[in-house]
Order: sequence, then structure tokens, then C-alpha cells
Amino acid sequence: MGVRSESAVRIPHAATPEIPEELSRRVVIDRIRPDVDEGRFPIKRTVGEEVQLSADIFADGHDAIAAVIQHGDDEIPMALAVEGTDEWTASFTVSARVGWDEYRIVAWVDRFLTWRRDLLKKYAAGQDVGVELLEGSMLVRDAAARGGDERLLAAADALTDTTPVEQRVAHAMDADLADAMARHADRSHATVSPPRRVWVDRERARFGAWYEMFPRSAGADTHRSGTFREAAADLVRIADMGFDVVYLPPIHPIGVSFRKGRNNTLSAGPDDPGSPWAIGSDAGGHTAVDPGLGTIDDFVAFRAEAERHGLEVALDLAWQCSPDHPWVTEHPEWFRHRPDGTIKYAENPPKKYQDIYPLDFENDDWRGLWHALLDVTLFWIAHGVKIFRVDNPHTKTFGFWAWLIERVHDDHSDVVFLAEAFTRSKPMRYLAKEGFTQSYTYFTWRNTKQELVEYFTELTQTDVREYLRPNLFANTPDILHAYLQHGGRPAFEARLLLAAMLGASYGIYSGFELCERRAAAPGSEEYFDSEKYQFKKRDWTQPGLAELVRCVNRIRRDHPALHVDRTLRFHAADNPEIIAFSKRAGDDAVYVIVNLDPHHMQHGFVDLDIDADAFVVRDLLDDAEYTWHRGRNYVRFDPEIRQGHILWRPTPRT
Repeated sequence: MGVRSESAVRIPHAATPEIPEELSRRVVIDRIRPDVDEGRFPIKRTVGEEVQLSADIFADGHDAIAAVIQHGDDEIPMALAVEGTDEWTASFTVSARVGWDEYRIVAWVDRFLTWRRDLLKKYAAGQDVGVELLEGSMLVRDAAARGGDERLLAAADALTDTTPVEQRVAHAMDADLADAMARHADRSHATVSPPRRVWVDRERARFGAWYEMFPRSAGADTHRSGTFREAAADLVRIADMGFDVVYLPPIHPIGVSFRKGRNNTLSAGPDDPGSPWAIGSDAGGHTAVDPGLGTIDDFVAFRAEAERHGLEVALDLAWQCSPDHPWVTEHPEWFRHRPDGTIKYAENPPKKYQDIYPLDFENDDWRGLWHALLDVTLFWIAHGVKIFRVDNPHTKTFGFWAWLIERVHDDHSDVVFLAEAFTRSKPMRYLAKEGFTQSYTYFTWRNTKQELVEYFTELTQTDVREYLRPNLFANTPDILHAYLQHGGRPAFEARLLLAAMLGASYGIYSGFELCERRAAAPGSEEYFDSEKYQFKKRDWTQPGLAELVRCVNRIRRDHPALHVDRTLRFHAADNPEIIAFSKRAGDDAVYVIVNLDPHHMQHGFVDLDIDADAFVVRDLLDDAEYTWHRGRNYVRFDPEIRQGHILWRPTPRT
């Protein structure tokens, strides 16, 4: 019996899988950038911003390639970044409408470009190109048929008429012919990338100055809560300092059970108001207003007054309850229970928060809970709130946030969500990917030059910038860093300059402008007599930083360079206590130099990388002008006099 050769073996056609058509596409589109997890999550922009797009685009062999970005009704031609790299680039401006935007890349082997390139090489080498010109004429006629452009028929004839060959070759190289052929290119075998999405926010998502205040501390009586009507009187002061957003901690009724006293003591006195984050009492829950502040109508009036002064009101979303919250009796299944049947209160061992019950996002009725929380959010949106600071989002199911933010944005795409997630880097980033508009950062704990340079290079020069927008709070009711505790006024000046200049979005908590810096205990970041547990009356007429804050916020508004983060660049400074950086937008460039040492005079040389032998810079803080020169320039900072420069280079006079 003979052995059958392999060449004789035939697999029946019926058993051969159908070959997908996309495998025949010769062009490869790879590594589209910017990118968030290969398109799993959208990149983020604000209205009017550009997307600088790049992709690796190549094909087998040596044929010429053409590529475009399809964005809405527009097609933007792409070009090689550097010959031989296969990296193609182009840019487009996102939609002028808040919400979803979309684009894709289309690339194809361009037979006309290939023909024209090879024709020129052969002609330059002295070869006979008659056949090549005939081939080109056929390509042009095919394009005329595809596009119904009769003018191309005349161009095809011009390639094969009896004029001298040099004239016909020149016609082949004509720019108008190339443009017409590009309009009617043969894309029948083009490769089309899957659509990529861009989430487009309004400008406040990218740029703004925030001020955090407790409205209950307004008013003159230290034994009762200030009202919204009294707090509205303070809006003039806040707006005068140049802020854009006034952020309020929870404004809801506060529980009585296990209420915390002053300085977080376990026993509250009769006048102690408790923590606003212990939400809920017999006066209502998350859709109610604490009776001490007033009514829902009083809040709406407060919000309207804020808007009259150019301020937006941001509210706190804190998904937790006091033991007295109506949900505790109405929906006990929404909470975790101990073996003895009691509800578990919040803990961060060894800390205990007996006045707070966490919600259980894994309970059997989790869908009912999620919808209830969405209803709360929509309730406040219906009352005019378009910005939310979200408390501890990293302690809730990540999928919940993706769901809630998407549901809100379905009908209210202009709503901004700020994630207060002081946690590990990867969960913080993931929350931003899931839809949070802005994020708190580690800025408060980055105080040395090396820490600042490394951290802000990561935030502004890596792919993190495509989805995470930092909001730099110099202090919060929970965080009074040791740098501020021990550095005095110069430390507050330095941190203000850093927060406001490094970040397009930044914030301070009420009292920062008075340099409040007494800690609850050595080594603690808690404030003594924390406003979280008591009414805090302040004398706003005492000396402080209000004038500097006003000046800094005016500079921010006047200079587009400070409205963005991605142009941040650090510059050389030979003293480790001096940091120098710049931002640019078009022709506007701002250079910032800050002394990080609040205790001692520091001096040294900085290099701003300005390409001019001599140039004038103006300090926007005091309008002083200096003539600087290419390369190193001398600076000196005395903490009791100044902690930094904000320099601007006026347009040179002609």
C-alpha cells in the first residue's frame, strides 16, 4: 500500500472557515495616541480644546500611504511626523457642545501617490517614462469616474498628449491635481479604526478657583448655626478675592445619636452641632436642609446670590448616614449588620466613627440603593447645582460611579464631579477613568522640589493627563500639613503660589487666608477647634493673605497660560529650595519662581530657556520690571518680604 503525499491531501472547501474581509486590508493602524487603555475609556477635553493625535500607520511593501482623521463632518489629513518613523500626526478641535464627541482614522494605500513618487525617480534617472505616464492617466480617469469630476478627464489627457515629456511630468506633479486626486482617492480597501470617544466638558472642568466654607459658621451668634441668609453676606468677600466656585460641606440635617463634640470628642455638649458628614435626623435625609441653615428655598436663594456674584455653588455628595437617618428604619437592608443584628458604624482602625453608618453597596437591594442615590443627585441638580464634590468615592463600588455619572450626564452633561479620594494612585486614576471630572491629588504632601517636579511631571506629561484633571487644594478641613503648621505666613504664601500656578484648578479652605495653623496635637494634621465639630467665628478684618489671594486669582483670570495644565514645564534652578516652572498658551507665557523654604533667605540662578540675548520680564505680583539675559539669572527671596515671582514677558516693542 503506497504512502499518500501531503500535496495530495485536500481539505473540503465546506470545512474551510470564511476569511474575514478585514484581513485583506494592507494598512495597519496601531497605537493611537492619546489613549486610555486602548480606547476602553474616553480621553477628556473641554469645549474648544485641541486633540493632538498620533498613530503608527504602515503597510506591507513600499507603497505610499494616505490617512485622515474623520471628525464629525470634517476630514483632517494626517502627515508623517518624521520621515521613516511610520508615526502619523494631526490635530482637531473637539466639539463646541458639551457631551460625547467621536473620531476615527481612515488610512489606505494610495496608488496615485505611489505612482507619482516612482515617476519622479525614474524621470530623474533619465529613464523612459512613457508607459508610466499612461498608467498615471488611467489612475486619473478612474478617479474622475469615482468622483464625477470631468476636470480630471482633461488632466488625464494632459498626461498622454504630444507635449514634451518634461511638461507632462510637471503636470503630474501639479499641486491642484494632487488635491483633486486626494478628494477622489480610492478607499475601497481602506483600513478604518474603531471609533474613539472624547468626553467634552465645559471650561469649569478645566479651570477654576474654589473656596470651601461652612455656611453654619456665618452670623454673629456663636451659640447657633449661621443661616443661608447670613452666609450669603459672605459671598461678596469670597467673590472679591476672585474665586469661581464656593464649595459647601454637607448641608443636610445632622444626627443626634453618638454626635461628636468639639475636637472630635465622643460626648457632645448641648450647643455642639456635630459633624455635617453625619447625615440624617428626624428632619430628613440627603434631600433635606439642616433646620439651622434654613429651608430648601433659602438654599436656592443663596445659590442665586452666589451666581449674581459670579460664583457657582458646589455641594458635597457624602453617601453615608447617621443612625437617625430615615433610611435606617425605611431600608435597614442598605446597611451592614453585626451578628447581634445591630448596624455597623464606620471604622478606620483604630479610629471609630459611631455617628456614621456606611451604606452597603453589596446588599441584596443594591439596585434600589443605587437608584435612590441617583435620585438624590438629580434632586439637587433640579435645584440648580451643577458641581459636586464627592466624599470618599474610593470606598464605594467603582461600577456605581460609572453608572451614576453616565446617568446624570445623559440629561445634564454640564455637571462636574470632583473626586475626594485620598487613596492609592491606581484607585484614584481608575475613578477618573470611570467618569469623575476632577480629582483631589497628593499635592498637600508634596513639598520638596524633587517631589513637586516628579509628581507634576507625571500629572501633566504622561497619559494620566488625558483622563485625570487635578484640583490642588492647599488645605482642607481634614488636612493641615506640618509645612503650614510650622512655616508661618511664608509657608502659606508659597503653597498658595504653587497651588494656583501649578494647577489650572485649585482651592483653599476657609481660614487659609488668615494663616490658621494650630494643630489638634503634635504630629496631627487635624485643626485645633476644628470647624467640622463646632461653629467657628472669624474676624476677617485681621491681617492675612486676602490681598495676595485676590492678586493671584486676577493673574489667573487674565492669563490664558494659567488656564491649562498640559503645557507645564520645569526650568533649571541651582538651589534645591527654589523651584521654577512655566505655562504657555499661544503667545501668552507665565514663568513662576518660588522659594520652598519658609524660614530662611534663599538665592540662586534660574534659566527660563528664553531664546533672546536680553529681554524684559514683569512681575505680575507688583508690576516691577527686570531686564534678564539668555541663560542664568539671579533671584533672591527673603521670607518676610516675598516668597516668589510670577513673571510675564510683555510683547517686545517694535
